Amino acid sequence: MAEADGLDAGDTAGHLLWAAQLRPDGRLGPGVRVFRHGSATAVVSPGLSGRDRIAVDGAAADALALVRNEVLTETGPGYRPFGDAELIATLVRGIPGLVAAGGPEFLWMETTAPPSHVPEGVEWLDGEGEQEAAALFDTCFPDSYAQPGRPGTHRWAGAYDPDGGGTLLAVAGDAWSGAGCGFMAGVVTRPEARGRGLGAAVSRFVVDALVREHGRAALMVDADNTAAVAAYRRAGMSGRAFGAAAARARGSAGPS
Repeated sequence: MAEADGLDAGDTAGHLLWAAQLRPDGRLGPGVRVFRHGSATAVVSPGLSGRDRIAVDGAAADALALVRNEVLTETGPGYRPFGDAELIATLVRGIPGLVAAGGPEFLWMETTAPPSHVPEGVEWLDGEGEQEAAALFDTCFPDSYAQPGRPGTHRWAGAYDPDGGGTLLAVAGDAWSGAGCGFMAGVVTRPEARGRGLGAAVSRFVVDALVREHGRAALMVDADNTAAVAAYRRAGMSGRAFGAAAARARGSAGPS
């Protein structure tokens, strides 16, 4: 893969690559900016997975100086730093006006190897299938950032009722993927079909496609969603603990 501002798929942290939203020709995604200081890198990415985000990685002292002195002075108040839990905690302690945004802790999970087994019975959905998937989200997962038809979502995989009837039972999306880092989001199963491994099946199908096309598949999941985390681990993914993202406190002018 071509490099963009020194971001290389072989040795760049996955969440930085994802935030860069690299195009096939190696250029950064629309509006993306890369900042560096010492060992630290910050990638500013607008409108990524429903939020303006700042992906951060590197030694704590370098990251603190970078985010405090450069990144936050160049970005709007809605941008949220995210990264390893300890690193984000360091930023919150060291930057006036930066606070923990609240919400559950989550894991960044990824793999560079296709799953050992991809179940049959899962397929990419056509336009009609995506309409069915949209109705499934309305009923079962209305708060999902990733839903059919929303900006950044590319395609959807689904599993139908194997006993007939043509009911769409589970879906998973390819959303906000970029060269070097495919991203899975919007995994949902009908409540009456849970416990049958369908969520795991659509996940394995999408992870397999993303690894083969981008060299890496990644996702974010609430750390306390033990069933989902276990399913993703069975698909060969490993996780890093990310704390809740940081945000600028309401009324804060940010670093001076």
